Amino acid sequence: MKIKCLIIDDEPLAVNVIKNYLQKIEDIELADTFNNAIDALNYLKHHKVDVIFLDINMPVLDGLNFIKSLKEPPLIIITSAYTEYAIETYELDVLDYLVKPIEFPRFMNALNKVYRRMNINQPSAETSKSRPYLFIKIDKKKMKKVFLDEILVVESLKDYLKINTTNGRFLIHSTLSDFTNLLPTTDFIRIHRSYTISINKIDAVEGNSIEIDGMRYVIGRSYIEEVKDKILNSSI
Repeated sequence: MKIKCLIIDDEPLAVNVIKNYLQKIEDIELADTFNNAIDALNYLKHHKVDVIFLDINMPVLDGLNFIKSLKEPPLIIITSAYTEYAIETYELDVLDYLVKPIEFPRFMNALNKVYRRMNINQPSAETSKSRPYLFIKIDKKKMKKVFLDEILVVESLKDYLKINTTNGRFLIHSTLSDFTNLLPTTDFIRIHRSYTISINKIDAVEGNSIEIDGMRYVIGRSYIEEVKDKILNSSI
């Protein structure tokens, strides 16, 4: 299933940046682009989209009033050069707020939120059978689809993460906190400042360590209580 997107921004350079990012993702279809919100409103009267990448400061009708004018808004991702509107946009239930210039890893974090939201809130015969996944950037040009049920351990290596899966290991540029926030809390838990693990992949628990795929990972002191509440106390 293709995710249909719309870009509404009066800055051609900003539009081109997002278009270039979207072209890297196979599951995305860019339905159209508009340099003003009025034309976008007319388009939405006859067409349905899943996601709108929306600028705020635009002539005639700004992004905030555009959102308020929608009876059933799709997922909204703000793309703005200004941070002062963040609180107001979250009150309008926007999915994410990207500050220009938008770096690709941050853009992918927002897009991964789209995947998660659509899987959770839009079940269908097709999506209910699909396996949740994330796209990760493994080199300058290649995006890799990683299924969540294949992830074993995510390990922090300073400015990078090593994602250990049943199908290999991948190195990406991200923080452990940002990546962990993309994972469902029902299936993943952070056990150390350097490790987030898949609960379903735990083979054994001994003392203050967890064993996964033949490797032991120490539970950090500040995480012990939460880990025990979620994992150990649920055991038989």
